Amino acid sequence: MAAPRRVDVLVPFAASWDSVGEAAEGESTRVVRTQPESRRSIAMDSNHQSNYKLSKTEKKFLRKQIKARHTLLRHEGIETVSYATQSLIVANGGLGNQVSRNQLLPVLEKCGLVDALLMPPNKPYSFVRYKTVEESKKAYDTLNGKEIVDDLGQKIFLYLNFVEKAQWKELGLQALPPGLMVIEETISSEDEKMLLESVNWTEDTDNQNFQKSLKHRRVKHFGYEFHYENNHVDKDKPLPGGLPDICDSILEKWLKEGFIKHKPDQLTVNQYEPGHGYPLVCDSQMKETPTSFPESDKEASQLEQEYVHQVYEEIARHFSSTRHTPWPHIVEFLKALPSGSLVADIGCGNGKYLGINKELYMIGCDHSQNLVDICREKHYQAFVCDALAVPIRSGSCDACISIAVIHHFATAERRVAALQELVRLLRPGGKALIYVWAMEQEYNKKKSKYLRENRISQGKKEEISSDTSVQELLVKQMPDVGNQDSAPSVPSINDFQDRGCNSRKVTNSKLPIHTNRTSFHSQDVLVPWHLKENPGKGKPIEPFGPLGSHDPGPVFHRYYHVFCEGEMEAACQTLSNISILQSYYDQGNWCVILQKV
Repeated sequence: MAAPRRVDVLVPFAASWDSVGEAAEGESTRVVRTQPESRRSIAMDSNHQSNYKLSKTEKKFLRKQIKARHTLLRHEGIETVSYATQSLIVANGGLGNQVSRNQLLPVLEKCGLVDALLMPPNKPYSFVRYKTVEESKKAYDTLNGKEIVDDLGQKIFLYLNFVEKAQWKELGLQALPPGLMVIEETISSEDEKMLLESVNWTEDTDNQNFQKSLKHRRVKHFGYEFHYENNHVDKDKPLPGGLPDICDSILEKWLKEGFIKHKPDQLTVNQYEPGHGYPLVCDSQMKETPTSFPESDKEASQLEQEYVHQVYEEIARHFSSTRHTPWPHIVEFLKALPSGSLVADIGCGNGKYLGINKELYMIGCDHSQNLVDICREKHYQAFVCDALAVPIRSGSCDACISIAVIHHFATAERRVAALQELVRLLRPGGKALIYVWAMEQEYNKKKSKYLRENRISQGKKEEISSDTSVQELLVKQMPDVGNQDSAPSVPSINDFQDRGCNSRKVTNSKLPIHTNRTSFHSQDVLVPWHLKENPGKGKPIEPFGPLGSHDPGPVFHRYYHVFCEGEMEAACQTLSNISILQSYYDQGNWCVILQKV
């Protein structure tokens, strides 16, 4: 006989006892009455079906809470408990998804005295320990499903679960590197005001030793002039007047407190006017509404139009100048096709693969008119069209390739539709090769070139797999999927949406901006493209100075859905008339070769 399970049902005072319902066989039920303003929270086994009628919103909160609990166990090894303790884990409330300590702590303190708040670096969760179990229970009842706003202005919901003390100790408290000390509130608001008033930007405009106007800001030097060309000062040429008087009292205080060991003798003040600097990293200067994950096919199409199609029209020439080295496995696929084969390159870009095998009759298509124009300049056969509606007769192609295209579609349904369109073009027995960017930029303990190389020298650029802020917890990764013929059943689109590592709709979720040359932390991201002016005309790219004194040129953002291991195979297996011949990982890309049957 199975051990009894306890079900804790938390209901408001207004609810009647009869509305709670009976427990399932082998389970005991404990009803806890909560304050009416508290959000109803149910902690129970996920297989249990309560007779208490929940609202649609409450059911959603319950699913999210249970999902967070399971995800923490799978991916972090953090085990939650069903009974109340002093410690809670707060899913979605972490540094990894842009929630700061200053935002989270006041919310937690409303429920009681917080003994400690641990926010692990780069993790989308945090731990809070209250002085008493009663305060912890109050937080659990009150804050589950509570909406807060993160540093980016995005609304997120908190989901809390109890944890044992042991979980707390295992993580440790090494939040800062050895030797680094963080000192808060070192300058009072009064000192801040006096500091700002001590800098006069209207005088000494003719004395370049004092004041200079750079491209994005004005600077003023005290003590010594800082030379940006060599990041140094000339010790033989001190500036008159030394540091502002207000600095003396502040520096003396820091010396006394041990914050500094030596009194500085040089000061540089930077003045940024509203709108100056780099809007990409300045949230207050971003005028556009934060881009959110699409909730409908119409929204997905609009997102793709703005963050894929329009961007490639703008960057076509520069993009083409970086896409000239064919990938070996793609060349191998094209070289192995029989002479005279008709091959369609769907999303051909600048036509890099259209001339690989002269024995093939290759045609290309792309949504970008400017990229198609580049193909025609090279005397390739190419035309403009949408990859979801290619104007080629069904069953007329011996082979198709789709290289770095399908990851630009913003929903799972549209990505499957793009795959179906590829299959429609193939004759029976025809093959398609598909490349998409991988979430895993480190695979089998080997980093992709994208992560290994911090910078690609001019003239040696090759197509890298990808050019990343955590939105929410990752869910279960897809297991390995073999040939469709050997699979016990063909999964539906909902199956791989639920099973993919993050491939499900994210309601009201702001798309994070990926940081180039770093690992991906979210599957749906905006990838920056720093446009070089006049590409291909020998004009060198000026490096960004240590203080940002050079203009990097305009920055565009492209939408990407990066695929987890097994996700592309699962998407292919939703199609009824294909067989997967091969799947592999190639330098930060997941790749599939399928055949129409």
